[in-house]
Amino acid sequence: MKLPAYQAAQSYNLAKTALKSEANQPKAQEALGADQTPETNSAFKAVHELASTITKGEQASMAYMMGSADPHSVVEALAAAELAVETAVTVRDKVVEAYQELIRMPV
Repeated sequence: MKLPAYQAAQSYNLAKTALKSEANQPKAQEALGADQTPETNSAFKAVHELASTITKGEQASMAYMMGSADPHSVVEALAAAELAVETAVTVRDKVVEAYQELIRMPV
């Protein structure tokens, strides 16, 4: 399944915004205190991994454009970034679908 460019860009911008907002709030995880669960901690890690994978892809493509990287490493970095974005979009779609199903349930 090929990801449309606008969805990839939207997911990328969302991850980048989340990373920036978390960076602007030092110790965001510690501020959660006792309410923090292992699931929340793993969600933070997943967002960080997604953003770092995308950043590595950007850096590799910039290095290639400047002539300081080999094509093989650029392809690997961009493939990893594409896979990460596709995974994030799939998870987002599943969460939205589950939410919509819950909303449709009779009370």
